[in-house]
Amino acid sequence: MDKMDIGLIGLAVMGENLCLNIESKGFGVAVYNRSADKVENFIQGRAAGKNIIGCANLQQLAGNLKRPRKIMLMVKAGVPVDEYIELLLPYLEPGDIIIDGGNSNFIDTIRRAKYTESAGFLYVGAGVSGGEEGALNGPSIMPGGSKAAWGSVKDIFLSIAAKAGDEPCCNWVGSDGSGHFVKMVHNGIEYGDMQLICEVYQLMREYLDMPVREIHETFKAWNEGILESYLIEITRDILAFEDADGSPMIDKILDAAGQKGTGKWTLISSLDEGVPLTLIGEAVWARCLSAQKDERVRASKLISGPNCKFPKKDGDKVAFVEDIKNALFASKVVSYAQGFALLRSAAKTHGWNLNLGDVAMMWRGGCIIRSAFLGNIKEAFEANPDLENLLLNSYFKDTVGEAQDGWRRVCSTAILSGIPVPALSSALAYFDGLRSERLPTNLLQAQRDYFGAHTYERVDKPRGEFFHTNWTGKGGTTPAGTYTI
Repeated sequence: MDKMDIGLIGLAVMGENLCLNIESKGFGVAVYNRSADKVENFIQGRAAGKNIIGCANLQQLAGNLKRPRKIMLMVKAGVPVDEYIELLLPYLEPGDIIIDGGNSNFIDTIRRAKYTESAGFLYVGAGVSGGEEGALNGPSIMPGGSKAAWGSVKDIFLSIAAKAGDEPCCNWVGSDGSGHFVKMVHNGIEYGDMQLICEVYQLMREYLDMPVREIHETFKAWNEGILESYLIEITRDILAFEDADGSPMIDKILDAAGQKGTGKWTLISSLDEGVPLTLIGEAVWARCLSAQKDERVRASKLISGPNCKFPKKDGDKVAFVEDIKNALFASKVVSYAQGFALLRSAAKTHGWNLNLGDVAMMWRGGCIIRSAFLGNIKEAFEANPDLENLLLNSYFKDTVGEAQDGWRRVCSTAILSGIPVPALSSALAYFDGLRSERLPTNLLQAQRDYFGAHTYERVDKPRGEFFHTNWTGKGGTTPAGTYTI
């Protein structure tokens, strides 16, 4: 029997669909799963008649692969990945490649790459986005790790990846954990996008009193313009879906959100880097608050607030819906601007040579956050690879500038009406903070120096010189930087 081109471990929904995708592009696949019945069911079912073989153990899997062996793990992130690495190494030879295609924390990937490389093997941490459909028909793939592995996995990855025009939504990202970091930021932006869409949905439902079918038509129209994206598209379809009784399915779903951790990791990384990811942070907290369903139900009966509705007689609903569209677009740009700022900062910290224009193109198709303006993001970084913030690019500066009046009207209306819009409003606050030459943190620095002698810089002195004031006349002249309490 001919040797297979790649091995795959883990036959859950993503693993199965990736396997079928790989085979459909002309590559042979050997598969293994800890539960033997899953292998048998897959081989006799969806994989029947295809160039896919099942393996009873890891030794058999390794023995059925061409050299250098390429084995892709599609297992739960965390301890299972480490366990499989240890189980596989005895059956591998120097130069063989382990690929982690799950949602691993990039810190773990950095550690694993260093460990496997020290033993003579190659390691790839590949972020894969697109869900079940993407895995089968073409996901976005973000590989990083041992650069020597790219030549061996390149043909497979580029073949199975989604295409934006003729360009595969896959390219080598960089060393060690860079691929999984890029995927993590992708997921953080995904959190933000989803929260923004939910907020504008709630505004249309509660403030404008629009029926679900009308909101569906609005999202349908939006998906044919500047807001065209996968998440707008599926929101359109969700809002058209009816339950068995003919009522909107969306009304039957409990408002308590789950999460798997990548949004939290993105937020933690932003704190480590000192990069404000305010919108994504609010999206994470919004899910946490939604999960407190019982507490919210009790609070709703005890805490009162405004309950304003759109003035149907005097108001221009069409104009306000256009304002909502502008608010959504501007906030989405802020979400991407913050995400790319984090990528830029982390690249410096970890020594990754990230091409941010290429990252934008990797997200142009196949993945959950694919959207029309990712092409504009690529153009922005091609024009200026050192661009500090997307909002400083002429296209985004102009388009967000044109949208900001509606954005402000939507946020102020929502606040006055008692409708929570944490992502929309935090995006606007970030925008206003970014464009402020002077912020009130001069007072904050004075406060810190007052109670802790933490020092401050002066506007009339060079940056990097620090001063301390004896504010009360009772303290000393020694700043905090020269002693430890």
